[in-house]
Amino acid sequence: MKVRTAARWIVVASALTAFACATTTFQSTWKSPDARPLHLAGRKVAAVFVNRDPSLRRRAEDALAREISARGAQGVPAYTVLSESEVRNRDAAKAKFDQLGFSGAVVMRIVGSETRYTYEPAFWAGPHYHHFWGGYWGWGWGMVWEPAYLRADKIVKVETLVYALKQDQLVWAGVSRTFNPSEIEGFISELAAAVSKQMAREGLFAPGQPAVQG
Repeated sequence: MKVRTAARWIVVASALTAFACATTTFQSTWKSPDARPLHLAGRKVAAVFVNRDPSLRRRAEDALAREISARGAQGVPAYTVLSESEVRNRDAAKAKFDQLGFSGAVVMRIVGSETRYTYEPAFWAGPHYHHFWGGYWGWGWGMVWEPAYLRADKIVKVETLVYALKQDQLVWAGVSRTFNPSEIEGFISELAAAVSKQMAREGLFAPGQPAVQG
C-alpha cells in the first residue's frame, strides 16, 4: 500500500472512531413538585429494565444495579426477585417488593431509535483556495488529502423513571438521547451516570449522598 493511500485510510479511520464514542444528553426531564432530597444510603432500590428479551433485560438490570449501588443504595436487579410470570403481574410484583422492603425503583425503557446519516464534504472554503498561483498551488502540494466521508450515527432514546415505592409516587423522569451506544452494559452505565448527575443538579440527593462517582 502506498504511503499516501495509507495516510488517507488513517484519516478516515480516525474520524469514524471519534464519532463512535457514545454521548448522552437529555431531551426532557421532570421533577415532582413535592420531591424532597432522597436518602438512599443502604436502602433497597430495584433496577428495572423493561424489555421483552430476558437476556438483554438481565444484562441491563445487572449494570443498572451496579450503578445504583455505586451511589450508596443497595441496587437489586428485578429479575433476581421476580420470575418471568411475576414481572408481568402487577399484584404479584408489588407483593414481592413490599415483602422484601424495597424503598425505590429505577426503571428504564427504550422508547425509540434511529440512524442519522451525515455527509461531511471536503473543505474548500479556506483562504488557500481563493487563488490558484498565489495560494492553492504551493499549499495544496504540501498538504495531505482530507477525504469526504459519510457518517452514520445511531441514536437511542430511553425513558428513565425514579419511583418512591412507599408513597407509590414518581419522583423524577427523563428522556435521554444517546449517540452511538456501545454494548448494553456500557450503555446503561453511561446513562445511569448521566441520570445521577442530572438529579444531583436538580437537588434530589441528600447532602453527603454519593450520588455521582467518577
